[in-house]
Formats: sequence, structure tokens, C-alpha cells
Amino acid sequence: MRLESFFPTYKFPNHAGFLTPMPTGSRRTRSGVCAFGAPKGMTLTTFDDLGLSKNIVATLTTLGFTTPTPIQEKGIPVVLGGRDLIGLAQTGTGKTAAFGLPMIEMLLKDEKRPDNRTTRALILAPTRELVNQIGDNLRSYLRRLPLKINQVVGGASIGKQQLQLEKGTDILVATPGRLLDLIARNAISLRAVRYLVLDEADQMLDLGFIHDLRKISKMVPPKRQTLLFSATMPPSIADLAASFLTDPLKVAVSPPGKAADKVEQHVHFVAGQNAKTEMLKKILNDNPDGRSIVFLRTKHGAEKLMKHLDATGYSVASIHGNKSQGQRERALKGFRDGEIKTLIATDVAARGIDIPAVSHVFNYDLPEVPDAYVHRIGRTARAGRDGIAIAFCGPDEGRLLRDVEKLMGIDIPVASGEPPANLARPARPQRRGGGGGGAGAGGNNRNHQGQGRGKSEGGAKADGRPAKSGHRKGGNGGGQNRSANGGQGRPGNGSGQGRPARSGTAGGRRREA
Repeated sequence: MRLESFFPTYKFPNHAGFLTPMPTGSRRTRSGVCAFGAPKGMTLTTFDDLGLSKNIVATLTTLGFTTPTPIQEKGIPVVLGGRDLIGLAQTGTGKTAAFGLPMIEMLLKDEKRPDNRTTRALILAPTRELVNQIGDNLRSYLRRLPLKINQVVGGASIGKQQLQLEKGTDILVATPGRLLDLIARNAISLRAVRYLVLDEADQMLDLGFIHDLRKISKMVPPKRQTLLFSATMPPSIADLAASFLTDPLKVAVSPPGKAADKVEQHVHFVAGQNAKTEMLKKILNDNPDGRSIVFLRTKHGAEKLMKHLDATGYSVASIHGNKSQGQRERALKGFRDGEIKTLIATDVAARGIDIPAVSHVFNYDLPEVPDAYVHRIGRTARAGRDGIAIAFCGPDEGRLLRDVEKLMGIDIPVASGEPPANLARPARPQRRGGGGGGAGAGGNNRNHQGQGRGKSEGGAKADGRPAKSGHRKGGNGGGQNRSANGGQGRPGNGSGQGRPARSGTAGGRRREA
């Protein structure tokens, strides 16, 4: 079936690699646009081109949004056309607007008000932070527009949430567990849902929400439009999509495992947990002006590290599953406002944090699931900014690092320490951020053998990045270098340790004594 059959009132310019609908009749089309062509040289789309109303476009302009992101450019026309959609995109790519804007547009065209204890649109997300973030974003799009949004999450008063839903709502944003609790209390019915969104679907499955989602799917009408967004597409997500969606279109704007181009990545090989803590504190001390998120695998580990940093004078807070909703919201607000400089977090919170000022992300513990690494470092380099992602790799984490690098198809540059011997493998292209800890064509290269003369391994910069080449020659040329062209460097005289460079770009700030 031809694509235009799904959009009978649209003309389709071939735009940025996707057939982007442009309405006819109600909106003037660009000169020269025909059924499947676009004016020569046209390379950008505006929100006005995507079929959104003038009121919504004006609001976006007021908010400073003029050019849609790729997921918005490709997804909004599909949603406006009434099709089910699978959207594959990393966090921070503008998915909320991709489903929120066309949903608002369609709800406004249908002037029917919601009945008591019902909702016309349902958005499901895995964490409290993400639910609140989605709700806040949607409200910003609804300035002076007559739509009502509610959000319900665990950890908050269920009685207050019942009262909020009493008179019905146009859009309900919820975590699956709290939604089912409210349904059990007859506080909300899903019989009127026309639009269903599953956001961060892979994270919902990772957190064990599959059974809750299947219960919810039986409560919403079969005649609905369903949108599923995910950063990855494992078989479990494909199965979920098959049961929830009908003949969906699939839009992918970045392959799984791809990090933002502006994220500069480095790894420090350390002797153990104590060495991780000391390295973290050193980098935070040397970079007092930025904001950092430090990720750990466990709630206990996150809280223990937070208490240690707090006791030693750092501006720090933690956010994890053992924190109440109020505690999590206060920690995020303090971090967003700049009162807190370092946030200690677990992966539960990884996808709910959207703070453009985050300059550093630390993988204090490497994640068990390599996809989580991509989501973690996606907390930095947002809104067009640069960012630095630093990983600490202990003696027992070599396999985890290898899995991450295999997923991303790169070797993460070494900032300090020596990789375990079991990490040796064929070379891969490196990410932004240059070479590893070595300063040229020397060092014990992981990928090459043979004799070669080179400079010694330089020290790490104050912000955690490897020092540039050009430090002292000689020294112990046997330091690990993952990208140098050479082999076993000849030992020289002296330590060969470069002096750390100063940087004021990122990190946590110590409190004044």
C-alpha cells in the first residue's frame, strides 16, 4: 500500500530522508512543492511545515523551538496521520514533543470534554522523574490552551491523586503500578482512552512492568492510536509492540548503542572501590564550577558514597529507589537550580533527568547491561552542549567494559591506569576525545606488537580527560596506549608522568568550611 493512502489530505516533500507531510488547503505550501518532491536545496523543516496549528507553533517559538529534531520531524507527521508508531531514539532527542505535540493537536480538534474519572490520552513511563518531566514539558506546550493534564506516580498521596482525577482529564501521565492502584479504587477508567503512549518501553520491561502493561492493554479500547518509544529494540520490545500496536510505522533516528557526538568519553583503570572514590574526589576538587552525575549499580552503594562525600564537604545529594518522592524531587530541584553540584544516582533515575547544565557523567560502577551506559552518558551533552563521560573500571569490571565497547563499536580512550590483559582485541575507531593515556607512538599497545620508541604515558587532566601529548619524554614507556602506532616502548629515565592540566569545566564543588 502506498504511503500517501494513509495521509489523503497531505502532499509529501521528500525532506531530510523522510516523506514529511504538508497540509493542503488549510496551510499554504511552499512554492514548487509537488506530490513527491521538494524545492531544490531545501534541507531544513520547521514546525510550521509539519501540520501543527498556528497556536502551537507560536507557543513553540515563544519557548525558543523553531527547528524540530529528527525524531520530531519524522514522527509528528505519522502521528497526525493517525498511524501507530514505533520510535527508536535515545533520550534527550525530543521524544516528548514528538508524541505530545500531535496528540495535543488532535485533542484540541475534538472539543468533547472528558467524563468524570476518565482520560482521553494515557502516557505510561517507567519512573516518577520521567512522568514529572513529561508532564512539565506538556504543560509548557499548552499555554492558554484548554486541556487538562494530570500525572500520577507512586510515593505520592493516592488520596490527592483520586481527587485530581474526579472530574476527568485530557492527558494522564502515569507509572504503571500507581495507575493500576487507582483503577482498583475506581478512581480512573480507561474506557475513553483514544491515544496510548509507551515511553522508554525498554526501561519499563527492564523494571519488570511487563505484566502491568499487559493488564493495562486489556483495559483500553481496541480502537485507539498507540505510540511506542524506546532507545533499544530487543526481541522483548518487538513482542510488546506486536501485542500493543496495529500495523505501525517504524522511525529510527539513531542506532542502538550510539552516544551523542558531543560526549567525550574516557576510562580510568583503578585498583578498587577506594581508588574510585579518591579519583572521583580529585576530579571534583579540580573542577568546582560544573555539575556532575555519578552512577552506581546499587541503592546501598549510592547512599554510602553520598554520605561519604557529604561528610567530607561536598555539595551532594542522592536519588534512588529507596528515596521517597519528596526526597527525590528536592534532590532534583537542588541539582537543577545549582544548589547541589553532584548527584549520586542509580539507573532507575537515569532516564528521568533532563538538565542541560550537566557537564560530567561518572560511571562509578560500570552497568551490568551495556545499554544502560549509553543512557547514563546521555545525561550530558544535552541541548547542544559538550559533555564529558568518565568511567572507572575496577579489576572485576573488564567484562562489563568490553560489553559496553562492543555495543558502541569503539575503544573508549584510556585516561589513566593499565587495562587488564583480557581486554586485548582488534582495534576499533575511537570516539571524540582523542587517544588514550599514552602520549604518542609508545606504550604497551593493546593492538600492536614490535619495538618502537615513544613518549611515556601522560597524566590525566584535572577534569578526568587524558593529558595531551607533549609532556616529558622518557619515563616508563610501558604504559598502556590503546591507539598508538608502535609497540613496546623503550624505558627511559625519570617517571615520565605528565603534570595534570587545570580545567574549570566540570565537576562537583566543595562546600566552604
